Amino acid sequence: MSTDDAEIDASKAPLMDHLIELRRRLLWCFGALVVAFGICFTQAAAIFDFLVRPLAAAGGGRLIYTKLYEAFFVDIKVSLFAAFVLAFPVIANQLWAFVAPGLYKREKNAFLPFLIATPVLFTMGAALAYYVVMPMAFRFFLGFQHSGVGGSGVSQQALPAMGDYLALVMQFIIAFGVAFLLPVLLMLLERAGIVTRAQLIKSRRYAIVGATIVGAVLAPPDVGSQLALAVPLVILYELSIVAIWFTERKRAREAANVPVIAE
Repeated sequence: MSTDDAEIDASKAPLMDHLIELRRRLLWCFGALVVAFGICFTQAAAIFDFLVRPLAAAGGGRLIYTKLYEAFFVDIKVSLFAAFVLAFPVIANQLWAFVAPGLYKREKNAFLPFLIATPVLFTMGAALAYYVVMPMAFRFFLGFQHSGVGGSGVSQQALPAMGDYLALVMQFIIAFGVAFLLPVLLMLLERAGIVTRAQLIKSRRYAIVGATIVGAVLAPPDVGSQLALAVPLVILYELSIVAIWFTERKRAREAANVPVIAE
């Protein structure tokens, strides 16, 4: 029996044991989320103040709520959003602890970098949205305010509601964070044998068009915001090709060093 087969055999367990283990891991994830929510709810005002800063940097200085319960539910949503971010390391660790025993050692070594890269790339995309794109987009939207056209005296003033603003901010952060997971997706597809580096190189022009479309759909209608998403996506696509080249060389070296066992 090979070492890999021995690893899998050592981790075999009845189905009921797997279900009990899954239940235990999910309880840990839920507990971590509840604790994080409790912590974040006490700081909901400070977290929301942090999320409002891009609007303040763009020149907007006022948020309203038109329903009596809207501010309360905004605090709930802010706390849940922040709680998931805070509890994500625990959740990811529990999921990894459940999946890892069923993997070969080489599969663990191959999968672990993706697990680490996912939150890093998501954070990079969220940071780009928060620090660059949102202030730029909000300045664009606030530019439609005016004090009256043609002497009518009817002004247009932006008075965004708290709930609508929070939904827009979360849309920005999630959209940019998920878009930045492109290298993880491409490398997983390459590991699964669905695409190859040569195919990705040949499809470069289509990738540029796709990045432009994604920027046009997910980003605000101003050109600056759309380019702020499209250009990083193209760069990440090229970096994915380079990373796949390194992994191909590594696999080739490993295959060359595998000893041939006579039957």
